[in-house]
Amino acid sequence: MAKKVVATLQKKGGKDFTKAIKMIRSEKNGFYNFKEEIIPKDQLKTFFENK
Repeated sequence: MAKKVVATLQKKGGKDFTKAIKMIRSEKNGFYNFKEEIIPKDQLKTFFENK
């Protein structure tokens, strides 16, 4: 699936977007969950700052 997303981002205008993956630890059981989003490059800092 990752290949399809990367191929889609290669099209015109797709260079302004980035696939971001953040690892979040659950407070209930201590396991890690992954949050994936495709966001504009200028919003990367806010994506990683927010929980």
